[in-house]
Amino acid sequence: MQRRHFLAAGAAAIATPWSALAQSWPDQPVRWVVPYPAGGGTDVIARALAEALRPSLGQQVVVDNRPGAATNIGGDLVAHAKPDGYTVLSADNAILAFNEHLFGKLPFSPEKDFSYLGAIGRFPLALVVHPSFPAKTVQEFIAYAKANPGKVNYGSPGNGSPHHLAMELFKNRTGTFITHIPYRGMAPALQDVMGGQVPCMFLDLAGGLSVMQSGKVRVLAIGSAQRAPALPNVPTLAESGVRDTEVFAFQGVLGPAGLPEAIVSRFNGELNKALASPDVRKRAADFGMEVLPGTPAQFKAMARAEAKRWGPIIQAAGVKLD
Repeated sequence: MQRRHFLAAGAAAIATPWSALAQSWPDQPVRWVVPYPAGGGTDVIARALAEALRPSLGQQVVVDNRPGAATNIGGDLVAHAKPDGYTVLSADNAILAFNEHLFGKLPFSPEKDFSYLGAIGRFPLALVVHPSFPAKTVQEFIAYAKANPGKVNYGSPGNGSPHHLAMELFKNRTGTFITHIPYRGMAPALQDVMGGQVPCMFLDLAGGLSVMQSGKVRVLAIGSAQRAPALPNVPTLAESGVRDTEVFAFQGVLGPAGLPEAIVSRFNGELNKALASPDVRKRAADFGMEVLPGTPAQFKAMARAEAKRWGPIIQAAGVKLD
């Protein structure tokens, strides 16, 4: 009996500081690092979440844009930050799944150097063509590409982007030879597809939904498992006969490794509440984003599964960024 009382008292003594830590954090502003320039989809969502988190955290959440090196600059900053809960990171496919395969050496390990705080959501990617392109369906597109090997170009925001790798996966699954034209960002790539200088690309709903709905590009298929609510008449790639080609850009929040579990749990709970707020829901719908509330463990499992899925595709395509 005495031993049970001793163990119970010890457990309470251990639990109390953790509970107190969760209640006292944060007592100063939280820096939210976005590894992209201001104004893009990742930045807009981060700012909406930062605003939604402010009342419940009782502190400002300040967005700090740190673009460059395929998001590795922002990732490196957060991976080596003090694990006190005051520096977090918007992370997407690049840090979570791609870069470990694209770079021979990274300044951090995606699996070991971060605390996974929670998923935000995912944006399906869609195969789009200029309205003058002769193909009106995915199967017509495949037939045209096979009849003109190497003569069909596709644009992307840059080497190693989800849009680039989505087309490499599509080529792998369909046996087509389509030539990559990398741009420095989404805007110039999309501008040239709308202008007809480049006939096609994979375009994410976050950056291109309004363009798709306006008819400035023709949407052949969506790369999600189900049809997108924002584009209900557009078939999925699977419905179009291209299996195992689910392609999307996804986002979540990371902190440096070693964050106290109490802070991880508190942040995750507040993030899930923020994802349910009307303003964030509206912005997500405007971007065609599916929000993904859940636990840190679920987020990490999804990220590691995506890293495993994309490794062979990147290797087969021979894509390297260093």
